[in-house]
Amino acid sequence: MAKESMKAREVKRKKLGDLYAERRAALKAAGDSVGLQKLPRASSPTRQRNRCKLTGRPRGYMRQFGISRNQFREMVLDGLIPGLTKSSW
Repeated sequence: MAKESMKAREVKRKKLGDLYAERRAALKAAGDSVGLQKLPRASSPTRQRNRCKLTGRPRGYMRQFGISRNQFREMVLDGLIPGLTKSSW
């Protein structure tokens, strides 16, 4: 499980990214690199980390399902993901 402070930091970065998205796009279109540098660092979309929706784990994230590989494996073993069965892994 991820720390609550790490999860809160990701939520803050997501909010800042949404808040400055239009301004960032306008500055990029204008080619204004100085204006981009004045925006908060945390508002950049590249600073956001994908996390598992169930555990908050940042690594082994599977975009298609929105969960980590560990949770994916457990869900397949329990039969919660239709169309997949455990083979040899």
